[in-house]
Amino acid sequence: MEQKNSGAVYVKSIDTALAPQMIKDLLSQGFTLSTPMHTIFSAKKPGISCTLYKSGKLTVQGKEMASLIEFYLEPHILKEFSYSYAAEQEATPGSLDSKGRIGIDESGKGDFFGPLCVAGVFAEGEQVYKLKKMGVKDSKTLSPSAIHQIAQKIREECQYHIVKIGPEKYNQLMESFQNLNKLLAWGHATAIEQMMQKTGCQSVIIDQFANEHVVLTALKKKQLTPDLTQRHRGEEDIVVAAASILARDTFVTEMAILEKQYNQTFPKGCSRQTIEAGRTLIRNWGRETLHKVAKLHFKTLDEILG
Repeated sequence: MEQKNSGAVYVKSIDTALAPQMIKDLLSQGFTLSTPMHTIFSAKKPGISCTLYKSGKLTVQGKEMASLIEFYLEPHILKEFSYSYAAEQEATPGSLDSKGRIGIDESGKGDFFGPLCVAGVFAEGEQVYKLKKMGVKDSKTLSPSAIHQIAQKIREECQYHIVKIGPEKYNQLMESFQNLNKLLAWGHATAIEQMMQKTGCQSVIIDQFANEHVVLTALKKKQLTPDLTQRHRGEEDIVVAAASILARDTFVTEMAILEKQYNQTFPKGCSRQTIEAGRTLIRNWGRETLHKVAKLHFKTLDEILG
């Protein structure tokens, strides 16, 4: 039994054996769980509620329910895509989901070690549905193994381009730009330029990371005038989410190469482990090696050298 829209309530019958996995997943996504009478659980967070009854009936409602259904329930629990596919079929020719667009996202900007990777993905029509079927969603919600598996499928299905800015090049660019947002805007503009040339598509969506004019200025320098949408939480668009997966997969791959080259682990982020890894690198390879593996404008550098 399924109701696509019954007073803004989605209803589905599922195997209650899936409940433990759902409880674990929903807690990790920030839901608060309770157990009202006749339920296995009721999960809530702002804008959405999800309830599984002992009978196996699952209900989802709230203004944010589409995201949970399309990016979590269908690919990971239900293993079918009637809701997402219906949304695709109902899309009008001018709607965002029915037209081709380029999604852009980056990975590595918050990591002291490793490169900055900016990825672009183009998808239209049936490809958008296929991305949903692959389980594409914001890479921050996926495990490294899932990212790698889905990234391979994206490369097979969609046109894409990845701008890899290794640590040495990154440090050179930072000396030139003297501003991280300007460097990010250059990376985004470069990826957009390559994707527009490959696809001829003018519609571009990015995850907004600065004032809108920063990216527009970078595009203007390249004489590009795409139909650009900049929005916070841009990974909610599935094509941007696909780009986030390619960017993160590339970052992780490049980190593995560095770790093999220097025979040590380079932790992600800027934790205490990152500082210890930096000091180990200096002991084994010398301070001058840092510019080959790390982003030297990070304050982490002062803690490593201190």
